[in-house]
This record gives sequence, C-alpha cells and structure tokens, in this order.
Amino acid sequence: MSTCLLLLRHGQIRANVKRRWHGSTDSPLNWRGRRQAKRTRRHLREHITVDALYSSPLQRCQRTATLATKHLQLELEVVEDLREMSIGQWEDMPFRELVDRHNFLHRINSDVHHAAPEGESLAQVATRVTAALHQIDAQHGDAETVLVVGHGVAFGVALATFLHDDPTRWTDYHLDNCSFTHVEFRPEPVVLSYNECTHL
Repeated sequence: MSTCLLLLRHGQIRANVKRRWHGSTDSPLNWRGRRQAKRTRRHLREHITVDALYSSPLQRCQRTATLATKHLQLELEVVEDLREMSIGQWEDMPFRELVDRHNFLHRINSDVHHAAPEGESLAQVATRVTAALHQIDAQHGDAETVLVVGHGVAFGVALATFLHDDPTRWTDYHLDNCSFTHVEFRPEPVVLSYNECTHL
C-alpha cells in the first residue's frame, strides 16, 4: 500500500472555452466549472474518503477544491509549486496564435529548456511539480487518500516525467476539467486510473 494521490484538474474557466493559454493568469471558474466542482463533490461524498487536501495557489484551483470538498472538515493547504506553467509575455494568447505565430509548442517540445519571454520551460515545470507531488506523498502514510487540485499542463508534464522521464511527452496526457487521475508511488510512480470523468 502507498498514499493515493488523486490529481484533480480544476473546473472550466472561460479561457478553456476560448482556447486561450491561462498559465499564471488568475482566472475564476465559469458557471460550468462551478457545476463540475459540485458534481465532483457528490462523487467524493458517495464514493471516496479524502484525508487531506492540497491546491495550486490560483483561484480556479482553490475554488474547485473548496466546492468539491465542502462536505468535509479539511484544511486546504496551498502549494505554490503546483501552479500552472507560465508563458510570461504570451499569457492569454490564443493557442492558434501560439502555434502559427510563435511555433511555441514545437519549440518547447524540441527543447525542454526553451521558454516564452519571461516564461517557464518544460524542464522548470517538471522539476517543481514533480518535487511538489513527491513532497505531498512523503507527508502522508499508507492507505491515505490525498486530493491534489491543479492544472492540465502542469499535471501532464508531471505524468510524462514520472512515467517516461520525458516532459516533452506532456501532450500524451490531456486532462479534462474536473477529471481524476490516480497516482501512487510504490516507490516508482504508477498511474492506476487516468482522466476519469464519469462523475461529470
């Protein structure tokens, strides 16, 4: 047995619908995102006992965490290193423009140390997010279930690093809003379920 980390991507925000990159941009949940978090709460209440709660500092994650665990008496611990990948000066840019104008996805996937102006590289994101998840795991015992609310790219980079030692494979791990991914360290990382959305 080992600690069960339930990775929960935040609920939907307007930028997800508009297909704009909101990494460090602090965006609120939209109506659908709040509904997704409430449906997540119903699933947790009926099926999963959560022993601890962690979140990225960005409001879309903290709000998702609060709504999803409203039925529990848990203190929310904010972990700075769970934040989403920042692309600096290119924040809030449409994905299509990032691809067509800046060739951004190709460049970061070809060089893990490449970063947008004043942004982060995949290597930097991989280092901080995997370290944060290892630290959370180390703080809990066997058979505990820990809910960790974070971001699609950050979690995708972490999964690619854990499973392949290659953060450039992050695009293999798309996570839907308010999906669950179950990870355990035994001591090597094992993904027991991925992108579960049936509760939505």
